[in-house]
Amino acid sequence: MFTGLVQGRGEVAAVEPTGDGARLAVRTPLTAELAPGDSVAVNGVCLTATRIEDGVFHADVMQETLRRSSLGDAAAGGAVNLELPLRASDRLGGHVVQGHVDGVGVVRDVAEDGFSRRIEIAAPDEVLRYVVEKGSIAVDGVSLTVAALDDDSFTVSLIPETLERTTLGEAAPGTRVNLEVDVLAKYVERLVVPR
Repeated sequence: MFTGLVQGRGEVAAVEPTGDGARLAVRTPLTAELAPGDSVAVNGVCLTATRIEDGVFHADVMQETLRRSSLGDAAAGGAVNLELPLRASDRLGGHVVQGHVDGVGVVRDVAEDGFSRRIEIAAPDEVLRYVVEKGSIAVDGVSLTVAALDDDSFTVSLIPETLERTTLGEAAPGTRVNLEVDVLAKYVERLVVPR
């Protein structure tokens, strides 16, 4: 389990497509805290570190993950958001994030708003059905508050700290981003909608 509070950025060192998926290698100082078998969220996708060497962790990315997330677009030299899992003694500063991406959105518009930046993201219906204004959503693994919502998109506002510490500071129209809705909304729907 994660909180959506990005702990650092990593650099994709290599992507090796295989017949069964892909092998991803990411360079980061966070490898000092990782061991083989540990989970790590990469742009909001929970992966398992399979090998760690020389400041780089390796992870296998299965076909399902490549289909549901933007990790299929990853290329050597690209930046990614990284978060290690929540420890029982940690503060839950963001919201409950599982690292199970619900879909991919596309940045539609970016606008400066005082010291913050507003980003409008077009999202599929199967994601938007769980999005509420002032609710939480994870975008590329970053816990954010929904500032506005319409029929086919939502808008988030990013403070300077988020712009500086995460890849969302470089987001531009056309950028594909991983989306994970608040899992509580899915459980509520399951409980109240007749089967």
